[in-house]
Amino acid sequence: MVATKAPEDAYTAEPFVPERGGLTALRRAAAECRGCPLHRDATQTVFGDGNKDARVMLVGEQPGDQEDRQGKPFVGPAGRLLDRALEEAGIDPSEAYVTNAVKHFKFTQAEPRKRRIHKAPTLREMTACGPWLAAELAVVEPELIVVLGATAGKALLGSSFRVTQVRGTVLEEEIHGRPERLVPTVHPSSVLRADDREAAYRGLLSDLKVAAQVLA
Repeated sequence: MVATKAPEDAYTAEPFVPERGGLTALRRAAAECRGCPLHRDATQTVFGDGNKDARVMLVGEQPGDQEDRQGKPFVGPAGRLLDRALEEAGIDPSEAYVTNAVKHFKFTQAEPRKRRIHKAPTLREMTACGPWLAAELAVVEPELIVVLGATAGKALLGSSFRVTQVRGTVLEEEIHGRPERLVPTVHPSSVLRADDREAAYRGLLSDLKVAAQVLA
């Protein structure tokens, strides 16, 4: 008898992505994704959320603890900080679409009742999840992608991406077969971890103002 490989061993979400349908169909299908091993420990898939006609798509790294529990992206402290910065920059958060490069929470946990500690996804895991992001881009067709942090940047632009080198600039690249404009910045969670939180916030706000100018 030949042993069959589990779908997650192939490290691709491609077989789970529906050929047609809008965001509702994608979200429903993503809930059943077994495209990589991360689904085993996560509470649920955390798919993108927001305006299907959004002019701007914000792409982060992966869901955090609160997102994993609630099933929505950017609902924790970093999400609240991002909303505040978007509003100050002149971008209405309610008119944006927010998602993550990876749709399942990756974490370490010393003991079952201990706090779950975020663990960065690997390039292999990001690549496995790429078909979901490609499908979201194809449906939403944003005018601009705001790249939140190094992991999102590597997922979209390759492993050589360095957020410190290109943050606050407007890039024009082909992403999943589509010409896109992108403005990279730091992930809002890095602002919360910064020694000088106010300076880090000002940097994030400055980058988002560049995004707002592109959309003006």
